[in-house]
Amino acid sequence: MLQRSADILEVSVEPEAVRLLAHSARGTPRVANRLLRRVRDFAQILGDGTITAAIVEESLTRLQIDRYGLERHDRRILNTIITNYGGGPVGAETLAISIGEAIDTLEDFYEPYLIQSGFLQRTPRGRVCTPLAYTHLGLPAPQPGTNGGGTRDPQLRQPGSHEDQGFLF
Repeated sequence: MLQRSADILEVSVEPEAVRLLAHSARGTPRVANRLLRRVRDFAQILGDGTITAAIVEESLTRLQIDRYGLERHDRRILNTIITNYGGGPVGAETLAISIGEAIDTLEDFYEPYLIQSGFLQRTPRGRVCTPLAYTHLGLPAPQPGTNGGGTRDPQLRQPGSHEDQGFLF
């Protein structure tokens, strides 16, 4: 598919570059074509117009797309769940507000790939980051036997804390 698109754009692309682009495109033709157009621009500026593996790697680095095809927003979602909500579970509405995205965008655009790639799980209680997400972001995984969190401040879950006092008026 990418080779056909490259032919339409009249750009030369090496086979290894096609493989790298396909791997970073989330298995989605729309994303693949978008990346191809962006990388073509880099190839014209940084090289002779031919898309090589080196041009693809440099382009993906500059576009902040990692080896799993995760973009900056994907990593931000995972990082928010881990750092703000102890890895989850966190509800979709709360997460959408936390990252400044519409809930439809979160559920329709970002979540499917994160779930398919094994970075995120959708549970009845909310979204939970998997050990792969922690590893990929270079963050320590929760200890075995814990649920991953649910709150930033462990003090809030202690008996006699503010949360357990109920309403004062």
